Amino acid sequence: MAIYLQTLVNGLMLGALYACLAVGFSLVWGVLNVINMLHGSFIILGGYLTYFAWHAYGIHPVIMLPVVAALMFALGFALQRGLINKVVSAPVLTTLTLTFGLDMILYNAMTYFFTATPRRITLDLGAISLGPITLPVDRLLGTGLALLLTLLLYAVMRGSSIGRAIVAVRMDRMAAELMGIRTDRIYAITFGIGALMAGAAGVVFATIFPITTNVTGIWLGKAFVVCVVGGLGSVPGALVGGLVLGLVESFAGHWFGPQQAMTAGFLLMLVLLLTRPTGLVGVKGYE
Repeated sequence: MAIYLQTLVNGLMLGALYACLAVGFSLVWGVLNVINMLHGSFIILGGYLTYFAWHAYGIHPVIMLPVVAALMFALGFALQRGLINKVVSAPVLTTLTLTFGLDMILYNAMTYFFTATPRRITLDLGAISLGPITLPVDRLLGTGLALLLTLLLYAVMRGSSIGRAIVAVRMDRMAAELMGIRTDRIYAITFGIGALMAGAAGVVFATIFPITTNVTGIWLGKAFVVCVVGGLGSVPGALVGGLVLGLVESFAGHWFGPQQAMTAGFLLMLVLLLTRPTGLVGVKGYE
């Protein structure tokens, strides 16, 4: 029984991290109808910035979080406004190819300047024992930050004028334009927020997982799975999808071995694509 409680807790903590990882990807896909192939590289770039700030200057990852978030927002905003916006109305294959090409440039640049050697910030915070359950403090800190970031984005989408404008564009772009909303600006802000959330996830991940360009595709794949499982275009959907994927991988890793955990996640995605393509809590627009 104790091992299943530990597996459950591990799955919930992992799921919160996955939700933070995927919510920006879902935002961009749902609003712009752009499959952002840069997302995995954005996560790793955020992790690299945090790692080098920690080792070169001793800046704590929590302090670096808003700095990295601001830098990634600026990068995402500039890329969308300067390049992606020129083809945002083109077929999905066009924007997919463009973001894939940009991803290859960023991926190779990071590999050249930082190398692919895995790096990780070790905080040595110890662990907390609650009966049979052991909770590493660094994982708890990462889970708390991931949930906080996801909830903050939800609050922005629900309570701010920018959030309401993003919702309006997502629901009906032409009607939003008639109401005076500048869709090109909203698209750039949305892409910037997606990059911000990816970079912030990278900050969190750098304290838990090794950071290397070799895993950009893995994080991108998990973002796809979370969006399909939870439902595209919903912050709660990303949270539900992340928690479900975390639990599925945790229990699959326990029963069948860790090498099969990712396989179980993709099998779940395929089943839902066939039976419930809108996802578990998929809605039209944002809540």
